[in-house]
Amino acid sequence: MSKSLLLISRQAPWSGPGAREALDIVLAGGAFDLPIGLLFMDDGVFQLAPHQHARAVQQKDLSANLQALGLFGVDEVFACSHSLTERGLAPPASAQPLSSDEISTLIDRYDQVMTL
Repeated sequence: MSKSLLLISRQAPWSGPGAREALDIVLAGGAFDLPIGLLFMDDGVFQLAPHQHARAVQQKDLSANLQALGLFGVDEVFACSHSLTERGLAPPASAQPLSSDEISTLIDRYDQVMTL
């Protein structure tokens, strides 16, 4: 039986390779039918913001990777409500917003948790 994995992405899409690496791990896990979830927290919620201009900061656009999550069987996508509010972002349709208490419960549901 596969162990479940929750990946917590905390880096903005333009802050370096961490955001891209987190998405790559989640997509690979989904491709191999690993029970996997993705939680965006802190500056990681910026990955969910619409109309990213990745070329302006010489980064790869991650929006296609985010849109592919469902195709790879990754249906458990969450965002920290507090992080969204702090950064002036509206809750995205692509991720379920969670309170701090709900995040604690979510983390307890998974066998393994990885933060990037």
